[in-house]
Formats: sequence, structure tokens, C-alpha cells
Amino acid sequence: QVQLVESGGGSVQAGESLRLSCHVSGDAVSDSCMGWFRQAAGKDREGVATMNSGGVERYSDFVKGRFTISRDTNKNTLFLQMDNLKPEDTAMYYCALSQYCHVTTDISYALGGEKFWGQGTQVTVSS
Repeated sequence: QVQLVESGGGSVQAGESLRLSCHVSGDAVSDSCMGWFRQAAGKDREGVATMNSGGVERYSDFVKGRFTISRDTNKNTLFLQMDNLKPEDTAMYYCALSQYCHVTTDISYALGGEKFWGQGTQVTVSS
């Protein structure tokens, strides 16, 4: 059974940084499409960053240059380094795993095949 457990969320001031982690069990991060998604109160879930099995990274325009997705295959863990955080980054952040990545303009729709989600970790950024 595939399980994803996120950690690292919290409350910070604008301009500060956070690093989210997503530990995966039951599948390998290196064999899957992995991604970070977020959902703010009253809004739809949106894609933040994805990484395919080959390690290719993709980002939504609103985080390019500020967020970095990475993985540690030894620890089977996905990370999201978030720098220069803004109040509009406030949301619940979810880690996701799927069988493959679609090549799409909007990475919100990048996950392909069977999908698994973590429980989410809250990020709150105050001005």
C-alpha cells in the first residue's frame, strides 16, 4: 500500500523560507511522477511543482525562481524548498505520487494513472 506523509509546514513571515518533506512508502520516488500541490481556502487545488521519474522538474509560474523540488532516493523522500515566501503562498500543501507524468501546460493536471495523496501540511505566511 502506498503511503505519503508530509511534514515541515508552519507559520512564517513574508520573505522567510520553509522546507516541506514527503516520505513515501510502498513505492519508489524514482520510479514515479511526484508532485507538490496546494489548496488555499475557498480555491481549487493547483499544481506547484512536479518531478518525473527521470528527474525533470516543472514549476507553476507563480513559484518559479522561489521554490525548488528535489528528491532523495536513498530516503525515498520528496522535498519542496520554499524561499521568499509570500502571503499568497498560504495554503494546505499536498504531496502526490502517480504512475507517470502527463506533459501538460498546466501542471495541475500532470499526474497520470493511479494517484496517491498525502494528508497535507499547512503553510501560513503573514505579511
